[in-house]
Amino acid sequence: MLLRVRVTLPDRPGSLAQVTSVLGAAGADITQVTVLDRGDGRATDDITVFCPESTPREALVKSLESVEDISVAAVWTTREAPGTYPELEILKYITTAGDRALTTLVDSLPVLFSADWAATTTETRTDDGGVESRVVYASWRAPEHITVPADTPHRPVALTLDDGLHVIHAPLPPLALSLLLARSEGPAFHRIEVHRLTRILEIFLTLPATERSVARQLRK
Repeated sequence: MLLRVRVTLPDRPGSLAQVTSVLGAAGADITQVTVLDRGDGRATDDITVFCPESTPREALVKSLESVEDISVAAVWTTREAPGTYPELEILKYITTAGDRALTTLVDSLPVLFSADWAATTTETRTDDGGVESRVVYASWRAPEHITVPADTPHRPVALTLDDGLHVIHAPLPPLALSLLLARSEGPAFHRIEVHRLTRILEIFLTLPATERSVARQLRK
């Protein structure tokens, strides 16, 4: 199974080597390390590891926390294919997806961000003059009923909803849509993840096929 481990460790030579050594001894094969944050003598890293199904996550956490000054934020499953800048591959597919650009983006984001699901929504008028959110398109693991935060932000923001669901809520103003990226397992979205999604959406909104793909979904 593929897991993502988020750890905070001292930002000094040898600290990461201790972490990788402990993970290896616990039976984890490290496939990728991403530095999320550095400052005040500490670093926050996301480490992608492959473990046998028989390896309990609790054993990984216990092994890591046995190292001095190491803090484990979360261990959760991921479907992200390790590699350098995988979003570039996704953007390449989106540019050739034509009218399927929106659905390709939404289906790809959970994999890119080790999340559960993504969805785009739009606001529609009800018969009594009110406003309600309607799902335009959702990835395959999205729940049947999606709770959309009441206010659409001016820029992508990370939130934790009342039920504990971690989301990034992002506006897509040129398309009159908003996007939700959700993670029920693991930690809240880091500011670096929010920035990464922001850049992907900025590129997506410049693609010629974007408006056509949205129009296709709205007609359904």
